[in-house]
Amino acid sequence: MANALITPTIIAQEALFQLENNLQMANQVHREYREEFVKVGQTVNIRKPVKFNTSNGATLVKQDVEEANTSITVSSQKHVGWEFSSVDLTMTIEEYSERYIQPAMITLAQTVDSAGLALYKDVYSSVSNASFVKPDTFAEFGILGQRMDEMAIPPSGSSSRLRRKLIGTSGFTHSVAGGQAALNQERLVREAWVRGRVNMIDDIDIFMDQNVVSHTVGVATGTPLVDGATQNVTYAASKTTWTQSLITNGWTNDTADILLAGDVITLAGVNAVNPVPGEGAKQDLGYLQQFTVTADAAAGATTGPATLTISPPIITSGPYQTVTAAPADDAAIVVLGTGGTPYSQHLGFHRNAFALVTVPLVMPQGAAFKARATHKGLSIRVIRDYDITNDVEIIRLDILYGWKTIYPDIAARYWTTV
Repeated sequence: MANALITPTIIAQEALFQLENNLQMANQVHREYREEFVKVGQTVNIRKPVKFNTSNGATLVKQDVEEANTSITVSSQKHVGWEFSSVDLTMTIEEYSERYIQPAMITLAQTVDSAGLALYKDVYSSVSNASFVKPDTFAEFGILGQRMDEMAIPPSGSSSRLRRKLIGTSGFTHSVAGGQAALNQERLVREAWVRGRVNMIDDIDIFMDQNVVSHTVGVATGTPLVDGATQNVTYAASKTTWTQSLITNGWTNDTADILLAGDVITLAGVNAVNPVPGEGAKQDLGYLQQFTVTADAAAGATTGPATLTISPPIITSGPYQTVTAAPADDAAIVVLGTGGTPYSQHLGFHRNAFALVTVPLVMPQGAAFKARATHKGLSIRVIRDYDITNDVEIIRLDILYGWKTIYPDIAARYWTTV
């Protein structure tokens, strides 16, 4: 019996299935599909996930529920294409998928995931063990769970979609699995030994992704200090970007890339606070607040001045308070890690920390063999056409998407040496 002809709809649906099956980071975040057609580089508004804080005691504390929107630039159109013959139409979809679609979607999935994992630069909360080595004990891994608790990152719910996640390198996950292999727990040991896999530890689901980013710290030399007191801002002035400028000096003079986007610093005397509001000022958590540098910075001449763009903003009071106090003039600045050294940025987060938006691509009128498929916040388009210049038929699979960090305060980085 002859095989049924492969249609564009069948190819699109199979491609979408294979794409989702090969995604890691993109499967763990807030995902939204927009039906409006836009051109590459345009922005779309998406609904921001509602965020609540927990209140203590019997007295009701009402919270405003704002269904806020945020804009995401849809700037990434990616595709995979290959030549297509009439013989291909007589194959089964399983044969065609194995030969062409699966390899194509593995490539696209890694491209999408890499863009999402690159958002680590927006995340300021960071942990590591003393030597930046990969964790192989519960105590070493648990510093991430402790930090996520301290930052009021929502604990895991019954739904796997709402659980805390960690995306780590193969070396990271195998190190954690190696620690589990010595336990007297049959199920955990079997997964660790047979599959090199770990499931949930310390209320965190763990996933491996080879696209986890390595971040190299800037030059970071000198004796950096805050240049000027009262460098705090209001929520109203910083809420759009969730950043502010910080004037500093004491870096090595005339040095390019003294700090790079993604570097993390602390300021003497500026502690983190419990993000859950209470009565009056928020509770001091007892450790220095961390700030991520969001743009590369250079040091100038004479006193080594550098104006840094940092996140979160230094807000000292009110419901959006981020720190215990503004830094004093000449407060010491400490850079996490060693200048010029690369560190893997394993990313822990709640799904609402990041958003991925996909938008359907326009269907060209001149193509007869075409289809689009959408499912669970993903969209992919397939087109086959004739290349008159080279006398071949070609097929391409395209996606259009944009990534954005929505709530950097419900994510944390685990730094290890590469």
